[in-house]
Amino acid sequence: MRFDLTDLRLFLHVVEAESITRGAERAGMALPSASARVRGMEETSGVLLLDRGARGVRPTAAGEALAHHARIVLGQMEQMRGDLQLYARGLRGKIRVFSGRAAMAHLPEILRGYLADHPTIDIDLEERQSVDVVAAVAGGHADLGIAADTTDAGTLETRPFETDHLVVVVPDGHRFEQREHVRFSEVLDEPFVGLPADSALQGHLAIHAAREGKPFKLRIRLDSFEDICAMTSSGIGLSIVPEVYALRYQTEMAFKMVALSDEWALRHLLVCARSFSALPVHARDLVQYLTSKSRNPSLSLDEAHGRKSG
Repeated sequence: MRFDLTDLRLFLHVVEAESITRGAERAGMALPSASARVRGMEETSGVLLLDRGARGVRPTAAGEALAHHARIVLGQMEQMRGDLQLYARGLRGKIRVFSGRAAMAHLPEILRGYLADHPTIDIDLEERQSVDVVAAVAGGHADLGIAADTTDAGTLETRPFETDHLVVVVPDGHRFEQREHVRFSEVLDEPFVGLPADSALQGHLAIHAAREGKPFKLRIRLDSFEDICAMTSSGIGLSIVPEVYALRYQTEMAFKMVALSDEWALRHLLVCARSFSALPVHARDLVQYLTSKSRNPSLSLDEAHGRKSG
């Protein structure tokens, strides 16, 4: 049984795209050539690797096994290339990172410094829901993930990245605007502006609203924290957002931030991987950079108040 690296990469593209046509496109290969390679892999192995249907293809049990081993082999090749980079500066490395929305607010500034210091490294960064981040890393579709600790990481290894403070955003003139802290139960009688129902944060808030025995009264759902804060500043309803986003928009919008005092309002963002030690050297360097305590911590709510009053 002989599969070359081109075969393995093509097969993974086909499995991930659930289509031989789209898999061939991702692999930069003509469809007839890709189809012939897949058939050749099945003939060589003596088993059916893909179930073909009108809506695309899905891996059989044997195909799932092959995809698992293909990810391991290709991951080891990427690790080898990364290690060789220590000796061949012209060799480029690529790291695929999936991140939850809260962590995305921290990443551009952090990664700007990392990429400036590592000119031969490229990063493929995608925003996903935390549960999808964990699934992608576990399935080998991403090298690293960053997710909130409210999502079960399963067997993945994790390291701390940042803390995510949830705050209540209230329009100027609201009865809570002079409060430093407020409990979640105190604000549940108010109308809210929130995220889509499939958002990890919105689901998190809905669970705690149910525990308080009160409905979460949403007037509108929006997909952007900027739009949510703007809607709140117009007096449409309160909102609960990560502090880092409220700080970003506070200077240009008419709202105040009030800290949530509930323990669950402080979430921890985690870097996760299948195995940190098995990552290519450039990916291990990125993990070290992301989790380094020497980076400037995020501006806290108290610091923000101090800066504004000062």
